[in-house]
Amino acid sequence: MKIALSHDWLTGMRGGEYVLEAISEMFPGAELFTLISIPGKVSARLEAIPTHVSWLQRIPGAEKKYRTLLPLMPAAIASLKLDDFDLIISSSHCVAKGVRKRNDAVHVSYVHAPMRYMWARFDEYFGPNQAPSHIRLAAHLCRPFLQRWDRRVSNRRRVDQLVANSTYIARQVHDAYQRDSRVVHPFVDISRFGAARRPGSKYLIVGAFAPYKRVDLAIEAFNRLELPLQIVGSGQDEKKLRAIGGPTIEFLGTRSNEEIAELYSTCKAYVFPGAEDFGITPLEAMCAGAPVIAFAEGGALETVTERTGVFFSPQTVESMIDAILKIEYGAVLIHESDCRERAAVFSRGRFQRELAAVIRETWTAAGKDTSDLESVMRRGL
Repeated sequence: MKIALSHDWLTGMRGGEYVLEAISEMFPGAELFTLISIPGKVSARLEAIPTHVSWLQRIPGAEKKYRTLLPLMPAAIASLKLDDFDLIISSSHCVAKGVRKRNDAVHVSYVHAPMRYMWARFDEYFGPNQAPSHIRLAAHLCRPFLQRWDRRVSNRRRVDQLVANSTYIARQVHDAYQRDSRVVHPFVDISRFGAARRPGSKYLIVGAFAPYKRVDLAIEAFNRLELPLQIVGSGQDEKKLRAIGGPTIEFLGTRSNEEIAELYSTCKAYVFPGAEDFGITPLEAMCAGAPVIAFAEGGALETVTERTGVFFSPQTVESMIDAILKIEYGAVLIHESDCRERAAVFSRGRFQRELAAVIRETWTAAGKDTSDLESVMRRGL
């Protein structure tokens, strides 16, 4: 049997790429289809997979400005030839689940979010002050078409089973596509965070500087409190965020996995100010034994508990300050052991077993013989 993996783009190792890597381990011999792939930007495991790219790869400058090509992506993903494949597993937050399949093939789509830029996150990417006026106009003109396309390619003829990465995203999937989905939470690489906990006085944020991350909210809170905040990452909002940073805000740029693990081990608490689809970084912090200060919405409600962190709501500077002070002055005590124990629930093996069970059920429901599938998954798992 022939198996294809589909992913939006391969331009770096973020949460979605680690999920793709874990899926690829389940299916040795699978081939990978994507819009754009930049050599040297993903793990050796993903680099080793036979990879097919779309014609977007040939557009000058596409490797750096691929997001501006969003209106072309539906046609580009549909141009990939998957007619020879019996099973397709897509990892999608944009258009990856829009690949075409044979009528008798089975497609299981792991959805990180319904096309993030056009549904729930639209205003955060294309609202006032978030993008130049001509970009906002283009986004508003394209939005109806892209939503219709996304809904159409998510129907049962194209995708046999939708799998959401959180209950939060499962609700968005239902709202966007009028379909139920199974929930399989992502995982955290527990092996990276075994160092002893040595908490200092500095708080920490790790992640891309995207509008919905609300790093600006945290900077304002720590400016007012005059407490030290270290920020790891880069992205579209970097210039704006650096401009509002005060004397206690330290921008560390991009750091290695080893350096980030060390920062988790030594931070006083990890700060998670946005509403995210799932959010791996709070789990990484808890793996290192660090408490989490999180906005009470999105995936954080499915990972962080009252034993491992402090929630704040509404999403305001004042509310965040109240939460920070509970950690700063010891009004809430979080134990390292509780954090590590909670994070251990979200293991890579658990993710692979749960996803394998969904794929197996979907394959069987399609009337397929399970012997070949079981043989492939036994080799992978």
